[in-house]
Amino acid sequence: MLDRDIHLSKALVIDPNPTSRSILVAQLRDFGIGTVSQCGRVADARSQLESRPFDIVLCENNFAGNDAAGQQLLDDLRRHQLLPLSTVFIMISGEATYNKVAEAAESALDSFLIKPHTASALGDRLLHARRRKRVLKQIFEAVDEGRFDDAAGLCIKRFQERGEFWLFAARIGAELLLSSGRHREAWELYEAVIKAQALPWARLGVARAQEDGNEPNKALSTLESLIEDQPNFVDAYDVMGRIHLDQGNLEEAASVLLRAASLTPDSVGRLQKLGILSFYLQRYDDALRSLERAVSIGINSKMFDPQTLVLLAFLRWRQSDTKGLQRCAENLEHAISHAPDSQRLRRFGGVVRALELALRLQHNDALQGIADLALEVREASFDLEAASNMLALLSRLVDAGYAIEEAEAWVDAIGLRHCSSKALTELLARAAGPHPPFVERIRLCQHRVLEVSEAAMAYSIAGDPGSAVRTLLENGRASLNAKLIDTARLVLQRHHDKIAGADDLKATIEDLRLRYLSVAGKLPIGDGPGRKAGGLALRSAVANALGAEAEALAAAPAAA
Repeated sequence: MLDRDIHLSKALVIDPNPTSRSILVAQLRDFGIGTVSQCGRVADARSQLESRPFDIVLCENNFAGNDAAGQQLLDDLRRHQLLPLSTVFIMISGEATYNKVAEAAESALDSFLIKPHTASALGDRLLHARRRKRVLKQIFEAVDEGRFDDAAGLCIKRFQERGEFWLFAARIGAELLLSSGRHREAWELYEAVIKAQALPWARLGVARAQEDGNEPNKALSTLESLIEDQPNFVDAYDVMGRIHLDQGNLEEAASVLLRAASLTPDSVGRLQKLGILSFYLQRYDDALRSLERAVSIGINSKMFDPQTLVLLAFLRWRQSDTKGLQRCAENLEHAISHAPDSQRLRRFGGVVRALELALRLQHNDALQGIADLALEVREASFDLEAASNMLALLSRLVDAGYAIEEAEAWVDAIGLRHCSSKALTELLARAAGPHPPFVERIRLCQHRVLEVSEAAMAYSIAGDPGSAVRTLLENGRASLNAKLIDTARLVLQRHHDKIAGADDLKATIEDLRLRYLSVAGKLPIGDGPGRKAGGLALRSAVANALGAEAEALAAAPAAA
């Protein structure tokens, strides 16, 4: 027996070769492991790992000619917080693929085992990995309980004292600092690690700290240098793509995401991001390939984002593919049936139903469906994703000849509310792309928001901050624009003592911020319910809700 608690452990062996799989199962049982499960397909492994916890996972890396399928499975599980830090994950592979996989998975793996291997070699790796879990147990427990400051302190102490496993502790500590907004401290910790060992994850951490510190150009420079040295380090592309998205550089982001997806063709998350962005860029063939593959390999996974089905439905409508559009609708109905309270899913269903009705030439019903969706344009939960879907629907149907009387008013309401930055405006304009007059209205909305901001600032510069706040607040309340509301808060904070009725204004502003800013500013091409791009997923028991729609899609086989 490897250690005194090994008999309590549960293990999963993932290997497409039945003989190799049976050997690994036998070896684990000889070590005294109490429960050993096995499977031969990545999809089955993903399902098992999403549905129940395992203490040990042994995973073959090569599946049916894909020399990194195991690593991609691990990457997706870590990215979406579906594999706790306490689980020992050991990759098994032939020596020919070792370097490539080791570079890509260096920080996520507990160990790597080269074939052919002996039972003693496997035992040594398990013993070492389980020891690391025990040594860092206090840190893992603090993370699991949501005591992130305590966990960060323990990590920094271990790093400074060069205690056992100090490098791994440093990575966890820096991640915790970043997640709590302490980007300067995280930056310093990553730099300290680089001085000790120039590890790729530490260099990536510096770029992420620079990004969080509002220095995107420095972050991009750091990433370019890292990618030049480590061209297969996929997380670097994830971070670079996110920065380009946040800057509104959609073409550059698409190029970067294409490289990441090509390096990891079985990554559900990356396929979805690439497909969604390709859709907004009107690269419909590319979007179709990526979204179809995401559905085929991930429809029953918790990693799957049902927004994929909405955009796939638009593409089916474009092809006049009645059956394909119906499959999208059925998959969404399946999800809604398992999460009937999800407003997001209901909106998705409404968009796809309107497309179905339009394709079947049921014009009056389609128009009524659109009008029903438009009733929510000013609801607090009507976020950028809902706005983009609404614009995509309106632009396509109007361009197809539908006379929608209130369409321009709805477009203006969406634009005035959500055009609060270059990146957001660019995305909305792309969503409205099929109908150029709507694109022009979206850009005009951004211009109107800027005019209000400039007029308010003119009041402030002239010594009348009260008028500045009231101008911003009046227009922010009318449009629900996050930039106007938040700028009113900043001006009020700076000139509080000079403004009559400041406390009442503050209460009004905070109420608007609470209701409308929580859903503002987030591009609907995100990283899903897990880590930020390039981050280490630190799954905690207190912050592990993956979303009702993801649970619903994974609850039963889907129609796709």
